[in-house]
Amino acid sequence: MPEANQTLTNYAKELRRNQTDAERVLWMRLRARQVNGLKFRRQHPIGCYIIDFCCPEKHLVIEVDGGQHTSRTFADKRRTEFLAQQGYWVLRYWNHDVLTDPEAVLQHIINAMSDPHPHPLPEGARGI
Repeated sequence: MPEANQTLTNYAKELRRNQTDAERVLWMRLRARQVNGLKFRRQHPIGCYIIDFCCPEKHLVIEVDGGQHTSRTFADKRRTEFLAQQGYWVLRYWNHDVLTDPEAVLQHIINAMSDPHPHPLPEGARGI
């Protein structure tokens, strides 16, 4: 594994050990195939980014954002564009929403997964 990939993997492992409260709450509802029997990964590297939660089968990325993201809108937009180019779609939730109404967030995720993918890749194409 090239050094950059190993560094990213090690950082992802560190993030898993040090989840935010909101990430911990949402993970307890996503883990162990509790949502429609789908597997979610947490702190999952895609390209040069580490994604909070990812369901590879549905090409879905879930980001849980804290207050620091109010000043990072350009970086978040660039990240979302990259993920869309790889065939993923991104749902974003504020920490506050996850902590105060996790069931509503989970229901929104379930509803979103039942809709057609907003950025499907062409037949035979696959994102990284």
